[in-house]
Amino acid sequence: MSVSEIGIPETGEPLRLLAVHAHPDDESSKGAATTALYVSQGVEVLVATCTGGERGDILNPAFELGNRDLSDVRREEMKKAAEVLGITHMWLGFIDSGFPDTEKQEPLPDDCFAAQPLEIAAAPLVEIVRAFRPHIMTTYDELGGYPHPDHIKTHDVSMYAFEKAADENYPSELPVWSVAKLYYHHTFTKTRVLALHEACLAAGIDSPYVDWISDWDGEDDKWPRVTTRVSAAEYFEVRDAALLAHATQIDPNKWLGVPMEIQKAVWPTEDYELAICRLDLAETDIIEDDLFYGLRSERHASSV
Repeated sequence: MSVSEIGIPETGEPLRLLAVHAHPDDESSKGAATTALYVSQGVEVLVATCTGGERGDILNPAFELGNRDLSDVRREEMKKAAEVLGITHMWLGFIDSGFPDTEKQEPLPDDCFAAQPLEIAAAPLVEIVRAFRPHIMTTYDELGGYPHPDHIKTHDVSMYAFEKAADENYPSELPVWSVAKLYYHHTFTKTRVLALHEACLAAGIDSPYVDWISDWDGEDDKWPRVTTRVSAAEYFEVRDAALLAHATQIDPNKWLGVPMEIQKAVWPTEDYELAICRLDLAETDIIEDDLFYGLRSERHASSV
């Protein structure tokens, strides 16, 4: 494979971030405060959503769908959330896979995103990367963050697009583009959830994480992988407004059950793992505080 030169921002050029997500609402539950922070700094942020969420469930018991089509409603919700976050949004155009019952060995629908061959599923994203020319990409880890087939497929297509967008031999009319860094979201680590849970109990209020904690076995296998903690507490209210735009998916009693002052005091960051870096960064023993570390004129990182 022939790889192009790394996409480094030129003087005066805006930084660009491409966030790849599986369904509408994922962009608001994973990294939304970071997104709002960067938008405030003039970073151009594009969210690419792989599916329309057509086969998703209505998770908010207070929401009444009526005679409306769920697909149309979720598109409207995504538009509202994009406006709240100040981002540009694109659909990859694939159909939600649903969440099959693995115990019943339910097959994936033939038309769904997760059932598509990788080169077909990733092709639109390769074109988006080459057209948008992001310096940073964010996506899910190899397990999808959690084992939904669309989340796992989102990881696969993101990794494929990251490589093929920089491959001069990949068939495309758009020029090659080599993204400098790719990160995984690690929003729902056990370490973070426990910290917020215990803070609620210490404050004498009910924790929304009781069921999570009781069902969570073993050690936190994700927290040790975190390499980057972006301080974004100032934008938690924007994150929550974007979440609430997805009224079919967000039950405020569950998602917004921790008082804002506790969230900001106990866990003011959104957390990531640097999965691939094409930059030659000399420092190794650091926790980054900026996804664009190494790409700005000044570098931002803190010692371990």
